[in-house]
Amino acid sequence: MSTIQLLHGTDHIIEVPDINIGNPHNDYGRGFYCTCVDEMAKEWACKKNTDGFVNVYDFDEDGLKVLNLLSGNHTVLNWIALLLQFRTFKLDSEVAVDARDYIIEHYSVDLSGYDIVVGYRADDSYFQYAESFVSNTLPLRSLNKALRLGKLGEQTVVISQRGFERLKFVDAYSVDKNVYYPKFLDRDTKARDTYRKEIKKTKSYRDDIFVLDILREEMSNDDSRIQRILFE
Repeated sequence: MSTIQLLHGTDHIIEVPDINIGNPHNDYGRGFYCTCVDEMAKEWACKKNTDGFVNVYDFDEDGLKVLNLLSGNHTVLNWIALLLQFRTFKLDSEVAVDARDYIIEHYSVDLSGYDIVVGYRADDSYFQYAESFVSNTLPLRSLNKALRLGKLGEQTVVISQRGFERLKFVDAYSVDKNVYYPKFLDRDTKARDTYRKEIKKTKSYRDDIFVLDILREEMSNDDSRIQRILFE
C-alpha cells in the first residue's frame, strides 16, 4: 500500500470531502485541491483573511491513475491548455481567442481516465503568467522560468469518485490569520516580482516563442523549437 498525506486548507473542517461540492471552474475542474506542504496549506486556510483550518488526510494511491504535469512528460503548454478549458480568461484580442482555441485543441489532456492531477496552482500570480502568454505579451521562455518557483506553487487534486473514497480524514488543526494571511500575500508578491524580473531580463525575442508564433507555425507539442526552450 502506498499512502501519502494530503493537506487541505480552508475556513472549515471537512471530515468527508464530497466530489459534487467542488467548483467546476477551478484549475483542473471539479475536484478536491490539496497540497503536501504544510506551510502552503496554512496559507490557503487564511487566504480570505479569516482564521482557518488545515484538514489532514491519509490517501492511498495504490491502483489510482495519476496525471503528473510536472514529471517531465508534459509541458507548461499542457498546463495552460487545461486552465483555458476550465478557468475564465480575459481574452481581449482576436489573437487571444484564437490562441485559446488552438492550445485547447492541440495541447489539452483528457482528464476523464485519471483519478489524480499533480500540477501548478494557478493563484493570482500564476494566472497572470498564463493570461499574459495567451495575450501574446509574455514569451514562452519567460513563462517557463517564472513557473519554477518551488513546491509552494504545486498542488495535488483528487478528481474522481474512486479517489475521493481513498481520502481518510485524520485530523484538523486551526490556523491564525494574523500569521498566515500576511504570508499568503507575501508569497504572491514575491511571485509577481519574479514575473517582472523575467520580463526585464528578456532583452531579445529572436530565439523565443510567443503564442502568435505557435499559431502562425501551427506548432505541435513535440515541435523541436518548443522543446528547445522548455528543456534548455
